[in-house]
Amino acid sequence: MNELKLRIHDDANGINYILVGEYYIPAIELPEDDDRPIGKWGRMHQAYLEEANPLLLNHLTLTGKLHIYLADLNEQAQNRHRLIVQQMMEAEGVTEDLKRRSQWEWVKALSSISSRAEEIIMREIIYS
Repeated sequence: MNELKLRIHDDANGINYILVGEYYIPAIELPEDDDRPIGKWGRMHQAYLEEANPLLLNHLTLTGKLHIYLADLNEQAQNRHRLIVQQMMEAEGVTEDLKRRSQWEWVKALSSISSRAEEIIMREIIYS
C-alpha cells in the first residue's frame, strides 16, 4: 500500500495540506507580518459574509487572506466614518463654540451625526 505524504500542495488552488490521520486538511496560518486589528467594522463584515457570501469567506480563510482583507476594510471604514462625521459637523454647524455654549446640545448633535454616518458606512462598505 502507498505511503501518504505528510504535506501536499494543490497547484489548482494554491493551498498546502497536512495529513491528519487519514485525511488532508488545509494548512492555514495567519500572516505574521500583519498584526492590525480587524475591529468593529471588520467583524461586522465577517458576520455579513458568513450569511451572504460563505464561498468568499471560505476562500479568504483557506488562502490565508481573511485577516488582511478584514483589517483593510476596517481601516477604510474608519477613515470614511471620520470623513463623513467631519463633513456633517461642518454642514450642520456643530462646532467647538456650540460645545462651549451647550455641551448637551453638542453631544446630542454629535451622537446623531455619528449614528447617521454609521448607517452610511454599513450601506456603502459593510453590506456590499
